[in-house]
Amino acid sequence: MAVRKLKPTTPGQRHKIANEFEAVTASKPEKSLVKGRSKSGGRNNTGKMTMRYVGGGHKQKTRDVDFKREKDGIPGIVNSIEYDPGRTARIALIYYKDGEKRYVIAPNGLQVGQEILSGKDAEPEVGNTLFLSDIPLGTLIHNIELRPKQGAKMARSAGSYAQLTAKDGKFVVIKLPSGETRLILSTCRATIGTVSNAEHMLERSGKAGRSRWLGRRPRVRGVVMNPVDHPMGGGEGKNSGGHPRSRNGIPAKGFKTRAKKKRSSNYIIERRKK
Repeated sequence: MAVRKLKPTTPGQRHKIANEFEAVTASKPEKSLVKGRSKSGGRNNTGKMTMRYVGGGHKQKTRDVDFKREKDGIPGIVNSIEYDPGRTARIALIYYKDGEKRYVIAPNGLQVGQEILSGKDAEPEVGNTLFLSDIPLGTLIHNIELRPKQGAKMARSAGSYAQLTAKDGKFVVIKLPSGETRLILSTCRATIGTVSNAEHMLERSGKAGRSRWLGRRPRVRGVVMNPVDHPMGGGEGKNSGGHPRSRNGIPAKGFKTRAKKKRSSNYIIERRKK
């Protein structure tokens, strides 16, 4: 995959860096795996705005992506690589030998016509899903479960991956994209390879209108608000601000919000890099 920089024929294209979509092989999704998506515009059931800077956006449909990959021993053929408006990664449409169709997160290097497999009999090859206990040390993985049969929760966005670094009894040691090292039960599953569309981080929208298409309204800085609206509001000219904090008064830049007695802290060996 690659990105392209457009010629500055308009102000909106001057700084735009767009994706080539060269890996995408299908223009329309599989009907049986698609359902409509309704948007709230940031309002609750009484019509009150409860989330700021949300609204509008292009109509989108939700693709039903399989994050559990529990069809053990049944080979599947990659029919197409598709775009999903709900995520940064590409998705792959799989035709299983028993006739079922499913979407999965497409790893980098997955090709149309390739066969994938999950379970104990699967080889540690790109696209295959194995138990963490069966994956060789040093392997790059994505779509990692936190609890057995829960479905993948970590390393799912474009270009992300983790590395299996050690095995310790019923646990394995995983180094996550953030730099955090933690223990995960070896009976959890993960998929071999890195997530596709790694060039997503290089994209530039070029204009504010593209954010509106994605349903994002303009964000207002706290320092330009009035004191009644934000703790950092008020003041004459640029003599305002104070210590950076949220609208609720919670300090930013260094203030720890993680619960001290959080149970998952027992499984974290090394925290992420600051």
